[in-house]
Amino acid sequence: MTAPALRVLSLIPPMTQLNTPYPSTAYITGFLRSRGVDAVQADLALALVLKLFSPAGLESVRSHALAQIEAQRTASVHAFLDQFARYRATVGLVIAFLQGRDSTLAHRIAARELLPEGPRFNALEVYVDAALSEEGGDPLAWAFGALGVQDKARHIATLYLNDLADVLRDAVDERFAFVRYAESLASSQPTFEPMAAALAAPFTLVDEILHTLTLATLSQHKPDLVLLSVPFPGALYAALRIAQTIKAQNPHITIALGGGFINTELRELAEPRLFDFVDFVTLDSGERPLLALMDFLQRKRSKQRLVRTFVREEETVRYINFVEPEVPFEEIGTPTWDGLPLDRYLSLLDMLNPMHRLWSDGRWNKLTVAHGCYWKKCSFCDVSLDYISRYETASATTLADRIETIVNETGQTGFHFVDEAAPPKALKALADELISRQLPISWWGNIRFEKTFTPELCQLLADSGCIAMSGGLEVASDRLLTLMKKGVTIEQVARVTKGFSDAGILVHAYLMYGFPTQTVQDTVDSLEYVRQLFENGCIQSGFFHRFSCTVHSPVGLDPAAYGIELIPLPPVTFAKNDIGFIDPSGVDHDALGVGLRKAIYNYMHGIGLDEDVRAWFSHLPHPVPRTRVKRNFITRALDQRERV
Repeated sequence: MTAPALRVLSLIPPMTQLNTPYPSTAYITGFLRSRGVDAVQADLALALVLKLFSPAGLESVRSHALAQIEAQRTASVHAFLDQFARYRATVGLVIAFLQGRDSTLAHRIAARELLPEGPRFNALEVYVDAALSEEGGDPLAWAFGALGVQDKARHIATLYLNDLADVLRDAVDERFAFVRYAESLASSQPTFEPMAAALAAPFTLVDEILHTLTLATLSQHKPDLVLLSVPFPGALYAALRIAQTIKAQNPHITIALGGGFINTELRELAEPRLFDFVDFVTLDSGERPLLALMDFLQRKRSKQRLVRTFVREEETVRYINFVEPEVPFEEIGTPTWDGLPLDRYLSLLDMLNPMHRLWSDGRWNKLTVAHGCYWKKCSFCDVSLDYISRYETASATTLADRIETIVNETGQTGFHFVDEAAPPKALKALADELISRQLPISWWGNIRFEKTFTPELCQLLADSGCIAMSGGLEVASDRLLTLMKKGVTIEQVARVTKGFSDAGILVHAYLMYGFPTQTVQDTVDSLEYVRQLFENGCIQSGFFHRFSCTVHSPVGLDPAAYGIELIPLPPVTFAKNDIGFIDPSGVDHDALGVGLRKAIYNYMHGIGLDEDVRAWFSHLPHPVPRTRVKRNFITRALDQRERV
């Protein structure tokens, strides 16, 4: 007797992104449909936000705020209550504007008379230094100009939403945040206890709304199998609340948990209580484990032949991995966004910098050029895990076919290639194919700043629609880049980034501080290199991340080689990723980080590029050393490129 077909529902749990769907469900839904499976998807992260940021949602938030003791109310809550009538009257307008459904509202928003303004609007003043604000004009005029009304209005509307998010955190649920919702309950938590306690607690307003949305989604789709994709620790709590609702409503629905957070932090899972909420937990690329799981549910294979899957048996967690070939990257199918409300995502403008804003501004079709990383040597990276170590490509013809299919489905021509590091050879082939087909798209992605990206290749990529590139410069120190095994030098990075910029492609640099053995002198010198890269138009955007040692990286696996000592972890039955370490240098990297972040923020807005970099560390109790980097180092590196 043939087992009935399964209906599979893939869910995006809160919180991920607001401007575009997180791509995991689009990938897996497209793959399943290519195999003839009845697969659907829904974004409960977006649905939750739209319910909260509505007149009815704000009424509920107000009730919670009024129930607070007045002395406990923060400035954000006071501002919200004082101006509640205006918030309630405008929230629907703001959402419609950010969804692109009411663009004419920009003029009123930009005039700063329509919307109430809370504490987040104090940030507007930091965009301008004293010289720019001497005449007392509009502090945003220098950034947006007379023709930037739409962008100015979206930035103001984004601050408005951030004010409301602060109120939600302060008056309703202290864990609430965009993207990082309840992150501390999951990230590197050795035990399940904090999460279990949170899930056993009474519902917050956020939980209640998510519960209602989950029931409505079940009623609409009537799934047999629900896939919960958890890309970040800030999505696990809500994913398990969704699972809790599903199990209470219909315990016969099978639930499987997977995604980036699971793949990195739950590899040594030994906590049986997680399976009170879900039935299966899968690791790494989901295609093969999912095919095996569906075969098992349809009685086509035994449990012993599951692939990369955790199960609970008699209160013990068991990992089953019947080895089968991966589904080739060429055969994973085309992602589909069918079923997701593409016209309801919010195009936010958090940052004025034109490159930095791409992450939250606009709805991008997400696509992967190649699986894994072709370099896979960086010592701070999880190079031992599948998402980095297994490198596979697809032909340019296949990629262009996928792009054409997606454009025809979504009606949108913007693409974000979400590779760990897109290979230059594959990008060149794809660019040639896009140009040959006269397929006009806009795209951006992440790369290594390697010498293969010649000025000629940069121009070819620009001709094919490339508008921006991000890449890891990490610590701008040749000594530390060698220790990191980045395979690049500062001079090389300068020449490559300048090639992109000269081709009209915006460049973002991922930067790092606090790497093992990094000294104060290294940090000051690194910032000077970064200043010169901005000054010479090599990069337009950047962000400093604090180095975090992970158990799967070369540093975590062999700390002695990097001059550090790991701090022993407690017994781990749940999440395991970040690990503390002792660096004998004794540098206070947290204190230095304040100056680095302030400097990069100003550099991105064209401010302070003529300042001595030591000025950014004036908050420290002791002066930092003078940089050893010659002030014309980057200029000379670029001159050498011209002579070659």
